[in-house]
Amino acid sequence: MILSKAKKWGGSFGLLVSKKDAEKLKLRDNQEVMIDITPKTNVLKDFFGSGKTKIDTEKVLKEIRKNESKYI
Repeated sequence: MILSKAKKWGGSFGLLVSKKDAEKLKLRDNQEVMIDITPKTNVLKDFFGSGKTKIDTEKVLKEIRKNESKYI
C-alpha cells in the first residue's frame, strides 16, 4: 500500500508516488498503472467517536468531585 495525497492539477486531481515507492515497484515514466483508491479516514474518530456526548460536562465533574474521597 502506498500513501499519497490528492493534489488539484488543473481540472483534475493528481497523485504523487515517492521515488522510494516508485523504485520498489519498478515504475517507469509514462507507464500505465492500476490503482484502487480508498480515502483515508480519521482512525481515532472512527475508533472513539466524534467526542459529542449527551452528558453535561459540569454534571460529570460534580459527580467525580463528589465521589473523589471514596477513591483516595
